[in-house]
Amino acid sequence: MKFSDIPYKRPDIDSLLQEIDLLQSRLALAENGAAQIAIIFEMDKRMGTMETMVTVDYIRNSVDTQDEFYKAEREYLDEKAPLVIEKATNFYNTLLESPFQKELTAEFGELFLKKIEVEKKSFCPEVISLIQEESKLKMEYQTLYASAQISLDGKILTVAQITPYKMNPDRALRKQAYEAEAGFFKENKAQFDELYSKLVKNRTEQANIMGYKNFVELGYYRMGRTCYDSTMVANFRKQVVTDLVPLVATIKKEQAQRIGVDSLKFYDDVYLFADGNATPKGTPDQILQAGKQMYQEMNPDTKEFIDFMFQHDMFDVLSKKGKAPGGYCTYMPDFGAPYIFSNFNGTAGDVDVLTHEAGHAFAAFRAAKNVPLVSLSSPTMESCEVHSMSMEFLTRPWHHLFFGEQTPKYHLSQLEDSLIFIPYGCMIDEFQHIVYENPELTPAQRDQKWKDLETKYRPYIDFDNLPFYSEGAGWQRQLHVYLYPFYYIDYCLAQTVALQIWSIFTTDPAKAWASYMSFLEEGGKKSFVDLIDCADLKLPFDDGCLKEIATVAKLWIDSTGLSS
Repeated sequence: MKFSDIPYKRPDIDSLLQEIDLLQSRLALAENGAAQIAIIFEMDKRMGTMETMVTVDYIRNSVDTQDEFYKAEREYLDEKAPLVIEKATNFYNTLLESPFQKELTAEFGELFLKKIEVEKKSFCPEVISLIQEESKLKMEYQTLYASAQISLDGKILTVAQITPYKMNPDRALRKQAYEAEAGFFKENKAQFDELYSKLVKNRTEQANIMGYKNFVELGYYRMGRTCYDSTMVANFRKQVVTDLVPLVATIKKEQAQRIGVDSLKFYDDVYLFADGNATPKGTPDQILQAGKQMYQEMNPDTKEFIDFMFQHDMFDVLSKKGKAPGGYCTYMPDFGAPYIFSNFNGTAGDVDVLTHEAGHAFAAFRAAKNVPLVSLSSPTMESCEVHSMSMEFLTRPWHHLFFGEQTPKYHLSQLEDSLIFIPYGCMIDEFQHIVYENPELTPAQRDQKWKDLETKYRPYIDFDNLPFYSEGAGWQRQLHVYLYPFYYIDYCLAQTVALQIWSIFTTDPAKAWASYMSFLEEGGKKSFVDLIDCADLKLPFDDGCLKEIATVAKLWIDSTGLSS
């Protein structure tokens, strides 16, 4: 069945709540572990059916935020979601008192009960109304962002559609693109500020009701983290500043030499080569077909995956008016089907989608075949990002299908971007720690904190008095700050693991793929730390890990002959 043919039916939430109550009663009365395991599978199936319809609605609302039906459905489901969470939490909490935990662990793995313990710490019924309000605020942000109609080059463009202009060889046009984009955000800055202030207040109130000092601890629990804490993350960020920021500054200096400017400005940031960035050849359909060929040729597992995705039309990748910004992969349990959403814009980012989001989709597709419990199909988010970021590197032998003779340029920019991203991601993470530890900050004070972090993590950037960006408001453009608090560090940790897999791949592609699959095939049965151990890799938190990566990366960059 193609995605467009999937019928949407509003979940009967009232009936579901009653069913969960009955399942919980049966769970508590079960006389042995086998009976409890059977009931857990029943619960998993019911929750998966609801999740499927929620996901169908989410996708269709993302594809067209102006569709009133799916917008109304999303509002309804967002309002009901906390009620389902409450019942599901009660159901799973029963297992924490189970006399059959040994049998449960043998069946589902050690992480199963640990996840339940973390989820118990992330929710209580008293915050339901606040979670409902939070969902509405998040939707308001997405809708405001998607409403952008920006005038540039005689056209009216969305934020995503401006991206190619930021890579144009004409420096003046690049600057105009940043100014035009900044104009939209500056014009709406009061609304963006108000929405974020309300979100910070809301999340802080949730944390206080639940007995936490601030939202940081609750935010970590909401991310499902079981094997590391904010202290370990702070140590990672410290290493980024000492071991990676100097390398990124060198990379940026070499970039300035490559493109022939004395001083790199912010509007030069993503313009990487004097003769233009590597761009994929062909129409969006041709790019998709090249992606299909890539995965068909990689190995039998990826061939089975990509054939499924195309057969069932599990993509929406073209940028258009009213479409939500960004990109994601999601999953519909009842159909065993991943779905990829993005905004193609004619840049190398289109290929990044076919590798990054397809990495998520491949992991979900494999889990659907190998992991019988939906709730165990996916590990925590930093582990999921390893799936996607590693796939970006593992597909290198096929990148010529997209870039032809420009492939060496793309490979250099791909590695450099991976290194450059980590300090930026850490800046986003530290900004959120600062904000949620100091929720009384005014909008102006938040912007000043962001400016201070720019100096710490991206000292090479000269904003050249660009509106919005030079004023410390650039964080408002990052969806995750509003929608997914404390998610961004997951990308940084995952990128550190993916760079290790890249390093192995440069000398032994088969070993790199085996390491990747060792990480991926465990699904959600093991923690991030344990998955890294399975793959025989180093923990990002370990002292020296980033320094080693930086050394190997710099040697490879210099060996290309393209760095300056």
